[in-house]
Amino acid sequence: MTTKIAFLTASEGIEKVELTEPWDAVTGAGHTAELLSPEEGEVQLFEHLDKADTRPVDRKVAEASVDDYDALVLPGGVANPDALRMDADAVSFVRDFVASGKPVAAICHAAWTLVEADVLSGKRLAAWPSLQTDIRNAGGTWVDEEVVVDGNLISSRNPGDLPAFIKTLLDAV
Repeated sequence: MTTKIAFLTASEGIEKVELTEPWDAVTGAGHTAELLSPEEGEVQLFEHLDKADTRPVDRKVAEASVDDYDALVLPGGVANPDALRMDADAVSFVRDFVASGKPVAAICHAAWTLVEADVLSGKRLAAWPSLQTDIRNAGGTWVDEEVVVDGNLISSRNPGDLPAFIKTLLDAV
C-alpha cells in the first residue's frame, strides 16, 4: 500500500522551495503526493516576492478527507498561510488532521494555519521568528531550532532548515 501525503496550499504566495523540495523528496521515496487547495486550477509559487512556477491542484480541500492521507505538509510563504487561515474548509482540514494523530509538517509561516486551527495549546514548534507572538497567543511555545517534533507536529523555521525538515518528515511516514 502506497503512503499518500497531502500538501495544502492557498492559490498563491507559496514559497516554491517549501513545496517543491519536500514534494520531490516524498515522491522520490516512493510515496504519492497530492496538492490540495481551496480552489481548483493551479497555484502560483513564489521565490520570495517574485512569481515562479505554477502547479496544478489535484483536489479541492473541501472534497478531501483526512482518511485519504497518511500525512499532511503545510508549505510556507507569507501570503499562502495567511490566505489559508481565512478558508474555513482548509482550517477544518488542518484541525482534523492534527486531531487524527497522523504527521503534520509545517515550515516557516505555515504555522499561521496551525494557529487558526487552534491546535497549538501546550505544543512546541519552530516557525518564522515573526510568528512568535501569534504562537504564544495560541498557547504554544516558539523555539529557535532547525526542526521540532512535538507529538505528531513537525516544524521548521525557514527554507534553510529544509534538509532536516524533509528527513524528519520522511522518517515519520
